[in-house]
Amino acid sequence: MPKITADKLLAEIEKNKISPVYLLTGEDVYRKNQVITRLIQALQPDDFNLFRCEADKGDFAEALSLANTAPVFSNTRMVIITGVEKLRKEPKEALIRYLDNPLPTTTLVLTYNDSKKLKTDKVLPQAAAETGTVADFAELKKEELNLWARNQMQQKGLLPEFDAVDMLCEAVGGELSAMENEIEKIYLYTLDRQDKTVTKEDILACIGFAKEENPFELSNAITSCDRNRAIQLVDKLVDDGEEPISILSKITFPILKMARIKRLTDAGLSQSEVLRLAGLMFWESRLVNMVRRMPTQTAFKRTLDRIIETDASFKSSAVTDAKTALKGILLTLFNK
Repeated sequence: MPKITADKLLAEIEKNKISPVYLLTGEDVYRKNQVITRLIQALQPDDFNLFRCEADKGDFAEALSLANTAPVFSNTRMVIITGVEKLRKEPKEALIRYLDNPLPTTTLVLTYNDSKKLKTDKVLPQAAAETGTVADFAELKKEELNLWARNQMQQKGLLPEFDAVDMLCEAVGGELSAMENEIEKIYLYTLDRQDKTVTKEDILACIGFAKEENPFELSNAITSCDRNRAIQLVDKLVDDGEEPISILSKITFPILKMARIKRLTDAGLSQSEVLRLAGLMFWESRLVNMVRRMPTQTAFKRTLDRIIETDASFKSSAVTDAKTALKGILLTLFNK
């Protein structure tokens, strides 16, 4: 069976189409655990017929033996083995032999969490695909993550504004279990409100930042080409004890975004093409509209060179004055 999408896999489980083998690849552990939970709900194995283990632990042999054993007073057995990329040669060969002829009464679920290693490991995925189902759970990219977060919020009756979802995703990142926790906090925060609209201010309040501590204020100052405000914020961040390498990251991200927008716009592309190729959300069209205020491509090149130099200096502890180094990047960018 060829590799299928995560959504199709869940749909098949809902229809009670169960495979004897599942290989769940990718780094997104949250959604893989969601599939495992759905399978347990569908199969309803009792304690005698459900076994979990990590592939690199001592009970792997027991797991494989149980997978090859008929269930006890039941029609099905479920065995879950996580992290099969860690298997050494002999246990892996034993697993592949089982995959060649899996027991029909067992549902064996394998998770493979190392995508880089998977690129060179062809035998195990092929063996799983021939007798079962392979599905990939790569970490959600920007637009997918925004859509996932929005859907989760809407399921709780919330009405998130687009820029609020964007801010939430930037603050939390792609770890879906952490995102779920933050969405639950937002739900509880708005529980007593009739208006379930969620704004950027709500996001800031729920993730632990006060308005004056907006973690995106520096990024906003840079993309608005407000040099003086950006420099003031760098001073404040350094004085507040934030690590210079972290501040450098906050400076670099919006500059790279602006550089992409500038290059694509100067190439004569339309606004929609710029949004797509620059990896922007549609409400970020304001950045494309203000491209004429942005520095020149030459200024961006000089700035990016300086960012690389500063990064190397920070990592080698060669910088004695972090403020000067960081503000020097902004002065290079906005030098007229």
